[in-house]
Amino acid sequence: MAPFCWLPERVIDKSGCHGLRCDFEPFFKSAVNIRTAKPADLPTLLDFEQKIIATERPMDPTLIQNEPISYYPIAEYLEADHTEVLVAEVDGAVVGSVYGQIRERKPFFQTSHLGYIGFMYVRQAQRGQGVSQALIDAITAWFHTQGISEIILHVYAQNPRAIRAYEKAGFEQHLIEMRLNPTAGDAS
Repeated sequence: MAPFCWLPERVIDKSGCHGLRCDFEPFFKSAVNIRTAKPADLPTLLDFEQKIIATERPMDPTLIQNEPISYYPIAEYLEADHTEVLVAEVDGAVVGSVYGQIRERKPFFQTSHLGYIGFMYVRQAQRGQGVSQALIDAITAWFHTQGISEIILHVYAQNPRAIRAYEKAGFEQHLIEMRLNPTAGDAS
């Protein structure tokens, strides 16, 4: 099997990648298909969201810890013109997700809009097989078709595996967000 470059709704042989980065892991255990998410995927996507939240709750004491929460209005994103939700499939099963969203910028930046990546999730059994790289490359390709040249994302500092995956995909650390909770530790 030859290496592949993954784009939404199709798999293209590396020779047809037209300049996109195609340096995925050498081979997938099974073929991976990246496609636009459909309303029928919503139950799986909602499950992925809860798995993301369960992973991130211990990293963020500011999150509500003992009640159900939701990060994303996924059903709305499926219909939004400024957002593309993609899924990765292996053997017909959805194993990963990502969304890309076009966001306005403040007027002091050089570009009026940027791309934002969120909702990155890959099932445990498919991690380390290039699925996240395929999702990032596919959503990056979508941004380019929309005329977006700058893409950002947020990742918890306590999530080194995700940081390494994003750095491997070409992302660089740019801004550090700091917070202060002046009431933390008050015994009163």
